[in-house]
Amino acid sequence: MPRVKGGSASDKKRKKLFDITKGFWGRKKNTYRRAKEASLHALSSAYKDRRARKRDFRKLWVTRISAAARMNDISYSNFINGLKKADIQVNRKMLADLAVNDMQAFKALVEKAKEALGQ
Repeated sequence: MPRVKGGSASDKKRKKLFDITKGFWGRKKNTYRRAKEASLHALSSAYKDRRARKRDFRKLWVTRISAAARMNDISYSNFINGLKKADIQVNRKMLADLAVNDMQAFKALVEKAKEALGQ
């Protein structure tokens, strides 16, 4: 029985890995062992940072809402509390967008929040 070396499968496996590591610096892009390590590290960082992105955006939205709320003489926590008491359900992403792009609408929400708090 003839010996089977499996060269085409190995070539395909290496090509797939080198496609992933294309653009990496130094030997990490073209040496199989280094490329394998680098791709595993890169994939683990990508996984971790997809979760961190959600935290970063929420932090950005809260900062923008807080700044706009303070311009209207109310703290962020009082503003959010007032919205909850007024039963206005707007997420932070939309509030931040209003704070940046439509200050009149944001001001109207601040007034509603102040009314609900009795200020």
